[in-house]
Amino acid sequence: MSRTPAAVAAAAAVFLLAGCGADPVPAGPAAGASAVEAASHDVVSGVRKVDAIAALLPEEVRKSGTIRLGGAVGAPPSAFYPDPAKKTPAGLDVDVADAVAKVLGLAVQREDAAFETILPALGSGKYDVGTGNFGVTTARLRTIDFVTYIDDGQGFAVRKDDTRLQQVTDLVQLCGLTIGTGAGTTFETTLNARKDVCAAAGRKPYEVRAFSDSGAVLTGLQQGRIDVVMSTINGLRHQAAQPAAGTRFLGEFHRLDVGFAFKKGSPLTPAFQAAVNQLIKDGTYARILQKWGTGDSAVTASQISPPEHP
Repeated sequence: MSRTPAAVAAAAAVFLLAGCGADPVPAGPAAGASAVEAASHDVVSGVRKVDAIAALLPEEVRKSGTIRLGGAVGAPPSAFYPDPAKKTPAGLDVDVADAVAKVLGLAVQREDAAFETILPALGSGKYDVGTGNFGVTTARLRTIDFVTYIDDGQGFAVRKDDTRLQQVTDLVQLCGLTIGTGAGTTFETTLNARKDVCAAAGRKPYEVRAFSDSGAVLTGLQQGRIDVVMSTINGLRHQAAQPAAGTRFLGEFHRLDVGFAFKKGSPLTPAFQAAVNQLIKDGTYARILQKWGTGDSAVTASQISPPEHP
């Protein structure tokens, strides 16, 4: 059966964007339907400015009326291109950013950027805020402030016909295998930092292959050049629900708070936190998560730079 380019892109773009437990089936359109279908469902346009929250912004930002955002695009349900020809991103990250901007009375000046370039660009002042399913880690907190809006994290997936692994609870289970992941992500950092677990267990080390192109990870898995993929819980779970991908989600490995990223000490964080909490209060937040099938990642309140989950 032939598929449209948009459907192929939605199935392929799953791995770039960066606890053990069961694998609950998420609710909402994105769980059983394609992300392309979910993208057409508008849940943000009705959001209105809240003057008391907008007043928390620095005066120069209120006067400019814009916010410069660097956003990574690669994987549903976080951010992807429903129509690759139009290059207009959609996804949970996009909806939350747009809704927060409406509460604050701001227009989003968005620039799509490679995941690994966004955090450094915050430090240089190129962007005011970054999105890309950025997980809150101890290492990142040294230079980045976060305003959290979901609880996602790290998981693994394999080809549907590969029965060697059922769930990954310890990286020693990956010894001797080739793991594909996104360049510059927490997944790459975790895998490289703990390679010694195999030597300690007297086993052959695992190999890490990091890719900037999200489609290349899925292709490598499907063609057998990669044995396992490490990526976001929500991304892998969503992708496994799409028959065309031919993958199987192995469950959660480590949960992480995910948030808007800012240069350390940014004066924007209180306003963004208040805006996220307003969306939680008025129900917009729940509608966004339902749209993208990510209700399992809901938070009850936004936090500014919380410690990494143990």
